[in-house]
Amino acid sequence: MADVRVRFAPSPTGDLHVGGARTALFNWLFAKNRKGKFILRIEDTDEVRSTEASVKVILDAMKWLQLDWDEGQPDNENLKYSPYYQMERKEKGIYQKYADELVTRKLAYYCYCDPEEVDDIRKKSQINKLPPKYDGRCRYSTLEQREQQKKRGKVPVVRFRMPDTGIVVLNDIIRGKIKFDNFLLDDFVIIKANGTPTYNFACVVDDYLMKITHVLRGDDHISNTPKQMHIYNALNWEMPEFAHLAMILGSDGSRLSKRHGHISVLEYRKEGYLQEALINYLVLLGWSTEDSQQIFTMEDMKQKFSIERCGASPSVFDSAKLLWLNGEKIRSKSSDQIYELFIDWINYTGNDKLIKNWDTELLKKAIFLERDKIKLLKNIPSLVDFFFTKDIDYEEDAIRTVLLSEKSKNVAELVLTKSLIGLSNHQDFSAVSLEKYARHFAMDKNIKTSQVFHPIRVAISGRKQGPSLFHMMEIMGREEVVRRINVTINKFFT
Repeated sequence: MADVRVRFAPSPTGDLHVGGARTALFNWLFAKNRKGKFILRIEDTDEVRSTEASVKVILDAMKWLQLDWDEGQPDNENLKYSPYYQMERKEKGIYQKYADELVTRKLAYYCYCDPEEVDDIRKKSQINKLPPKYDGRCRYSTLEQREQQKKRGKVPVVRFRMPDTGIVVLNDIIRGKIKFDNFLLDDFVIIKANGTPTYNFACVVDDYLMKITHVLRGDDHISNTPKQMHIYNALNWEMPEFAHLAMILGSDGSRLSKRHGHISVLEYRKEGYLQEALINYLVLLGWSTEDSQQIFTMEDMKQKFSIERCGASPSVFDSAKLLWLNGEKIRSKSSDQIYELFIDWINYTGNDKLIKNWDTELLKKAIFLERDKIKLLKNIPSLVDFFFTKDIDYEEDAIRTVLLSEKSKNVAELVLTKSLIGLSNHQDFSAVSLEKYARHFAMDKNIKTSQVFHPIRVAISGRKQGPSLFHMMEIMGREEVVRRINVTINKFFT
């Protein structure tokens, strides 16, 4: 159990997206559940598209998701298997060493064919109704032929020599046995002309040297697995166990992409999603408990997670369910906790102007009143901003229907002018006492309670809807409530 070692190995060519985050999470949970190690490795062999900026974004997303790694660079002192960047490993000659061994043993060979030649070979194979693969012609080149190619200035790639017959069987933890016919597999490049290893070669070398025991990754890698298995066998290395996670689809059944909404992890953070809500939702994409539990803590997930409970069918990303789950997570917290999360969001997004000069304690009370309506942290300012303004921003519809319509105007004016005096002298400004005052007022004037509640609400908030009226009044306090009613009277009834 203690020997389990898994890795998440992103390519730093962009943001960390939902699919990658789900893969990272499942590896992390598997390691935690089995008391093993979770390794972060940066696979930066795509020299054109890999950037340090992308590395930073990926690390920032991992940290926000709280998927801490036991080994990896940067920010980790345990460098037993370092370096953890593939290009740094290339510079140390790690990949070339094993490529040379394969060439010496005639399990790999130098190929001088131009990319155009290889494309032409594949096209001709298709025309002849054969697998569209490289025909291996450089397998048999002599030393003299290779020397001639060098004199012409050609730089070779190194190709792995695939067996021509037989099958390779993948025993996938999730999908069971998958068979691959060797005849259909290409003699694939393992070292490019510039000396950079290809994905299929580098990840095998790294996984072996880093003692990875289980490879958990997306099912788009299934076609890579037989090639990697052949490399393990050629080098006489023990193979890790493989598990390929089902893909995530958009609502239209196609592969999840930007057109389905946010797919970058940090975009969800900017929108005001909680880390724990996104993590909780991601774990539901392809994994379930026997009782179909929907809401988890991190500790729940660590204790209950198992690869065997992962499904082979694709999952559909449901934005509405994620939003619902985020609201549930927010409502489970105290007003102090929501406040802290909100301030963290404010600091992250740089939206501090939204709450400039807002009183902290008043904000916490306002958040408590509106907590049931908060689905995203970004909702908070628009829900509670009326508490913090001196100039009331009246909704046009509220003015038209509650204060100034032909049916309501006289009653609204009566309610507000009488309440200006009544509330000024009302000693107990608690929500319970204020509700009694309003109901008694309605009974005394022989009008509906709504004819009292609505004008007061609009007068002090400018809105037809909002939190509990009397709790709102209690939080605002007598002085502010009376001031706002007076402002409203002067604006619309004098």
